[in-house]
Amino acid sequence: MSMKEIERIEERGILVGVNLKHDEHFTYSMEELANLAEALDVEVVGSVTQNLERVTPSHYVGTGKIEEIKAFYEEADANIVIFNDELSPSQIRNLERDLECKVIDRTMLILDIFSRRAKTKEAQMQVELAQLQYMLPRLVGLHASLSRQGGGTGGGFKNRGAGETKLELDRRKIEDQIAKLRRDLEHAKAQRETQRKQRRKNAIPVVSIVGYTNAGKSTIMNQLLAKAGQHEEKQVFEKDMLFATLDTSVRNIELEDHKAFLLTDTVGFVSKLPHHLVKAFRSTLEEAREADLLLHVVDVSNEEYRFMMDVTNATLKEVGVEEIPTIYVYNKSDLAGVEYPLMSGDNLWIAAKEGVGLDELLTMIRKHIFADYVTCKMLIPYDVGAVVSYLNEHATIFSTDYEEQGTLLNLELKEADYRKYSQYVAE
Repeated sequence: MSMKEIERIEERGILVGVNLKHDEHFTYSMEELANLAEALDVEVVGSVTQNLERVTPSHYVGTGKIEEIKAFYEEADANIVIFNDELSPSQIRNLERDLECKVIDRTMLILDIFSRRAKTKEAQMQVELAQLQYMLPRLVGLHASLSRQGGGTGGGFKNRGAGETKLELDRRKIEDQIAKLRRDLEHAKAQRETQRKQRRKNAIPVVSIVGYTNAGKSTIMNQLLAKAGQHEEKQVFEKDMLFATLDTSVRNIELEDHKAFLLTDTVGFVSKLPHHLVKAFRSTLEEAREADLLLHVVDVSNEEYRFMMDVTNATLKEVGVEEIPTIYVYNKSDLAGVEYPLMSGDNLWIAAKEGVGLDELLTMIRKHIFADYVTCKMLIPYDVGAVVSYLNEHATIFSTDYEEQGTLLNLELKEADYRKYSQYVAE
């Protein structure tokens, strides 16, 4: 067997979840856990669930469940057990001791997906910071686990391999690394802020796409780029999987009437998004905080879509994104069997994959971000031709007439430009 084939040996995982106080979203949460595991090429071979009023402090599950999990683990020939919540260091230690196997929690799973998907230097630093912060209080348990297991099974959690080398460092080295990453991220944040200031100075409106993972944010971005005649190389990666894109993309959308806006997308949200990760991605999510308009993309074909909207809104609130005008874009309407394209107030039902509803979306975006445009006439003397050139480039000119005193323009322009050139306004 070649090395490549060995690398491809799949992890076989059992999922374990505790349904606390009859949570109505528990079933969906377990489905999502299976999707997260599959995103890391883990073959899910079964699940064990338990209804409890509160989690058991020592083992998360009731101690009677341990034997059931252990028997199922052996019978299913599994090699990993994945829990549907973040476990405390002592819970991981106790579970690994009593189950005699590798235990992963939901947080570790999400961190691992993020570490694989991160492409830019900043996203990679943010994920590494979150991983180190997660690991620090768990060093003792992880050390015990690694010494017993030799670092895991054939297939593949990257942060076990990477984790092993990191765990050979002492606590102080990890703390030093955390401090260094924080400094580097502060520097990246300062650069991002400079770019934002420049954009504000240029008065280009910013529209930010937010939403649950896999709701179709990248598809909408690409469709709007295509509509504006942007080239292929500007397109962002899109795929039907969780967290396909982690890195913030910023694209300039130019409309045919000299109006333009910047479109930014953000990392997708998921329920129980690890707290460390929300903190680490705060600077990326601040893109949304500076936006003039949010497009909250929703996968309306998923029966849990309202819950997904609540999770997204709660996460946005956590990073200080509040009171920004929002258009709710109910995507995948074709799969939901609902009428589309349909506009109702600030709600829009579309099918982005089919390219249906994009014109309506642009109409709604225009209504929000170009509300401060003024239509007027300006008479510009011939000796200030530069003003005419500027307006030809930055305004919509309906007609041009050459009069004795200068060029008479009938035009629509930004309020800021209207104020700047108000001396030329003709009655």
